[in-house]
Amino acid sequence: MQTSTKTKAAIGVLGMLTVAGVAAWIYQLMGGLGVTGMNNGTSWGLYITCFMFFVGLSAGGLIVASSASVFHVSDYKKVALPAVILSTVCICCAGMFVLIDLGGIQRVWRIVTGPNVISPLFWDICVITMYLVINLAYLYFMTSKKPGAQDKVAVVSRFALPIAILVHSVTAWIFGLQIAREGWYSAIMAPLFVASAMDSGLALLLLVLNGLNKSGVFKTDKRLLANLAGLLAVCVAVDAFFIGCEVLTMAYPGAAGADTLAIMTTGATAPFFWFEIVVGLLIPFCILAFAKNRQRQGLVVFSSVLVVAGVFFKRVWLLLTSFSHFNVPGAPGVSLGTVNAQQGGTDMWALAGTYVPTWVEVVVVLGVVALGALAFVALTRMLMPTNRTNTSSADARRVVEPASESVQ
Repeated sequence: MQTSTKTKAAIGVLGMLTVAGVAAWIYQLMGGLGVTGMNNGTSWGLYITCFMFFVGLSAGGLIVASSASVFHVSDYKKVALPAVILSTVCICCAGMFVLIDLGGIQRVWRIVTGPNVISPLFWDICVITMYLVINLAYLYFMTSKKPGAQDKVAVVSRFALPIAILVHSVTAWIFGLQIAREGWYSAIMAPLFVASAMDSGLALLLLVLNGLNKSGVFKTDKRLLANLAGLLAVCVAVDAFFIGCEVLTMAYPGAAGADTLAIMTTGATAPFFWFEIVVGLLIPFCILAFAKNRQRQGLVVFSSVLVVAGVFFKRVWLLLTSFSHFNVPGAPGVSLGTVNAQQGGTDMWALAGTYVPTWVEVVVVLGVVALGALAFVALTRMLMPTNRTNTSSADARRVVEPASESVQ
């Protein structure tokens, strides 16, 4: 199948963004994290936000794929391969954001030589590594033509499902176990992360499947897309329920999280919070709750875009709200640790956390996303070559689930 002019142009744009991202990252390596908007008051920013976001996108895709074999949902087997490819690409992007946030790539070796086994960050590295290995094994056995390969897919899926849930739970524990930050330590932080991973990952999968349908690379039955849209509505409702539980706990008279809730709902991060509630949860649920709307792919795509954007905004307010106020108040405040602070500038002190990403961070993030998109395009063309020329859904079904009977 020949590549269209629009596809070539899109690949060219993605390539340029990738090159720009690499150049910005090299600039960051030369100048240190001082070229970013992060400081002593707000030590995590756009990179960690995107790390949380992409871990969720990855977990959602693999949960859908592994559920096909674990729970014998035959319809989901038809989209298992693109779901696993998407999951693999997203977890690689998430890993890249962690490495970029280190500030110096030379520090990576310390993960092996000096690990802190009681740190949730170290747990997360271990789980993400296992998660990537599971994804690669999944892809290998799903595309292998060796006898018995499809039986091994069922075996791998038994490990994939709990690890997919665990990888986002451990990411949540990085925040939930930080008692120094009022808005993070929560008993339901892990369920919050898993729920948002399900709806954002499923929404992105729906967007990808619609895109593959239009490009002719992979055909998905409209009935299955409507079924997945219904599942997305359920996931959105569950996510909204967990957020409601958290807000109620913080808002109840005498609760310890009143200050954080005020910042989250009326303060600096309020626009992100209300965007996620209204645009990312309420509107998509009201659309997808009706069966006739789930049959209209335009509305499904629109709702999926809103869900993905809403979860990204959720990551922003969840991360930055707890950085808004310091645990040790009082003048002159906290030294920001920026270049001005090193030079003794007048704005070296702060009484509240402030953060705005610089152009370096934005370009690096765009570069990573563009690289991930290029990787997804390359993997779909490599691992699903037959589907590009198939004209019937039955042929595509035989390619994606060649041995569904043996799995069941």
